[in-house]
Amino acid sequence: MQPIQRCLAAWCFLLSIAAHGATADAGDPYRPLMLYDGTWLVTARHSTHRDTLRDHCERTGKFYSCEQTVNGKTMALIVFVPAAAKDHYYTQTILPNGRAIGRGQLTIVGARWVYSSQDIDGPKTIDYRTINVFSGKNRIHFESQESTDGRSWKTTQSGDERRAPAG
Repeated sequence: MQPIQRCLAAWCFLLSIAAHGATADAGDPYRPLMLYDGTWLVTARHSTHRDTLRDHCERTGKFYSCEQTVNGKTMALIVFVPAAAKDHYYTQTILPNGRAIGRGQLTIVGARWVYSSQDIDGPKTIDYRTINVFSGKNRIHFESQESTDGRSWKTTQSGDERRAPAG
């Protein structure tokens, strides 16, 4: 997996939070993920450019997925499957060329959501994580990080998102 592809997919995934959950019942494991459906305005740190991210999310049987577009261009389809533990999910990111980048995980603890994955290339392993910290349903701060030892993390991208006004 090319680092740029993984970074792009992780970045796209991070940029997608919205309020939607009113239609799910309390026992629905996908209820928290319904926050993703919607349009978000994203500003990465050290950038004056603002991107528009749109997540179109749906549940189909056991799966929950979000198609993500950035500035009108399809970037990825993220598929979620609940793990055994509450607020823990397995994820799979599928790129527009059909390539799946490998299984990841999402763990939700309150307002802190951590997406993690790993890339193994022979003896070299790189751990990736994206930390989303929510401020209500309309704002999120994100940081994408990587580590070669699983202990020391280097932030590769960070920024803020806010839900786009309706209309």
